[in-house]
Amino acid sequence: MKLTLWTYEGPPHVGAMRVATSMKDMHLVLHGPQGDTYADLLFTMIERRNARPPVAFSTFQAADMGADTGLLLKETIKATQERYQPQAMAVALTCTAELLQDDPEGISRALALPIPVVPLELPSYSRKENFGADETFRALVRALAKPMERTPEVSCNILGPNALGFRHRDDVVEVTKLLEGMGVTVNVVAPMGATPDDLRKLGQAHFNVLLYPETGESAARHLERTCKQPFTKTVPMGVGATRDFLAEVSKLTGLPVKADERTLRQPWWSASVDSTYLTGKRVFLFGDGTHVIAAARIAAKEVGFEVVGMGCYNREMARALRTAAAEYGVEPLITDDYLEVEKAIEAAAPELILGTQMERNIGKKLGIPCAVISAPVHVQDFPARYAPVMGFEGANVLFDSWIHPLVMGLEEHLLTMFREDFEFHDAAGASHHGGKHVERAEAPEPAAQAAPQTQVDTPAVPVVEPSGEIRWMPEAERELKKIPFFVRGKAKRNTELFAAHKGVRDITVETLYEAKAHYAR
Repeated sequence: MKLTLWTYEGPPHVGAMRVATSMKDMHLVLHGPQGDTYADLLFTMIERRNARPPVAFSTFQAADMGADTGLLLKETIKATQERYQPQAMAVALTCTAELLQDDPEGISRALALPIPVVPLELPSYSRKENFGADETFRALVRALAKPMERTPEVSCNILGPNALGFRHRDDVVEVTKLLEGMGVTVNVVAPMGATPDDLRKLGQAHFNVLLYPETGESAARHLERTCKQPFTKTVPMGVGATRDFLAEVSKLTGLPVKADERTLRQPWWSASVDSTYLTGKRVFLFGDGTHVIAAARIAAKEVGFEVVGMGCYNREMARALRTAAAEYGVEPLITDDYLEVEKAIEAAAPELILGTQMERNIGKKLGIPCAVISAPVHVQDFPARYAPVMGFEGANVLFDSWIHPLVMGLEEHLLTMFREDFEFHDAAGASHHGGKHVERAEAPEPAAQAAPQTQVDTPAVPVVEPSGEIRWMPEAERELKKIPFFVRGKAKRNTELFAAHKGVRDITVETLYEAKAHYAR
């Protein structure tokens, strides 16, 4: 396995933990060493859950390696069932325990417990977290859901939302409102908030709504085969996709489309005078495939951005993302190496990044504003307020989330640009709080007794070396930073092209302004 400072996805047993933690009356037993027992940190610290995750560990140590570790797993399964009395259990191996080749399926069967015990096949050295969540949910659905008589009213199941997902809690609320507005009853939401008994009732719905293909598509396809339930293919992110989603539901059910768009403000704001300066802003997108594909459509067709790069870290979505990237004429980036992502962002020089927590850190390093659109995320992306990203209210939330980094970035740039102004220097009081101007003390003269230094003329050290022999001199680099961040990348590229055409090796302030005059003609 590749060890790195940052990872987009953990091993597949983390995906299994996400499914178990999002359910009720369900327990997951993991066979693993002490170092793998970090479930509490993931869910209580990042997602701020008010209950401990329902995960038990066999927790073998080095001293146990010479004995039968399978016996330790057997005792853990039995003790967990007796203590928690869940409706069902799942058993899996962590990446370390996989090397021991213990048999969770055989051990579970031998115990003959009075509840379903579902063994999970999670290949830790070839698959990752999203696969683990998808496979765990599929295994539970396969074990518990059966064909049955449909509900009298038109109903559906919502599949895919789970713990540690990006805004899953609020997305479910928003999509439920949309469905109920059309007269569709939600039968079961799973795995989030569902019990094993709820999974047994999945078969009575007329169709399934698949919100997150990464973690629910395998279960949706299984239900399509065994229970003859079709599932939706449109993810309702953005105004256009939400309307397409409702049209798809209408086609599946025969019910007319009914949508309350009175609270929808995003289209008006996107077309308003205040937002015209956003038109054509260059944006780079990276995250899980579902959110990146949906966000690219919103960025290009609803806000007016120019998509200059897009990619995903989960290879299961590579084909769909390549198809979407071709629509915008960009080269798709399929990688789980954040250094490759950073290199691609730097080369594209966008004015805005839409990504994960990792891209937020990359943006801070490169000085580019970033809005988070996808897991993995940090604690700040699990707000206490209602903040979906799906449905019509989700379109409003996304517009705010994407525009604020650009607006605040412009404000920060202006404050930096006028840093030496009498009103904005560090010693000046806050004018809007009634502060008064305070003169800065002049820098003290160097000590008279200091020995004079022999001055040697040395060439200026270049700050930027973009390519070839073209170099940016320090004074030109300082002048470049005065240009607003959202056009700085373009100004830099144009100046380098101008210098190369003129045969100029060292870019000075004069070169910068000559290039500006040239391209302004």
